[in-house]
Amino acid sequence: QVQLVESGGGLVQPGGSLRLSCEVSRVTLDYYHVGWFRHVPGKEREGVSCISSSDRSTYYSDSVKDRFTISRDDHETTVYLQMNDLKPEDTSVYYCAALLDCDQLARNVYKYWGRGTRVTVSS
Repeated sequence: QVQLVESGGGLVQPGGSLRLSCEVSRVTLDYYHVGWFRHVPGKEREGVSCISSSDRSTYYSDSVKDRFTISRDDHETTVYLQMNDLKPEDTSVYYCAALLDCDQLARNVYKYWGRGTRVTVSS
């Protein structure tokens, strides 16, 4: 079964860091790439990052490039999003998602996603 379960959200001060985790099933990695998008109610969702399940190539939106890093563990069952130098505008609910192609990150096209984990950046 396709499965994505996010965790690691919380409250952090501006300039601080958080690491989000996404537990994914093996079948998810067999058929899909894994990425993250964020959504604030009343606003459009924004693709954040994606990691290829075939060659581990990574992709980032311009708003988080050089601050966020996506990675996968050695067992290929957990995908991480390391978020550094967090800004108030990063406040959102973050969702782990399955994509047919990481190129679809910019189009906000996702096949599946989890329940989300909330990140609040505030002093």
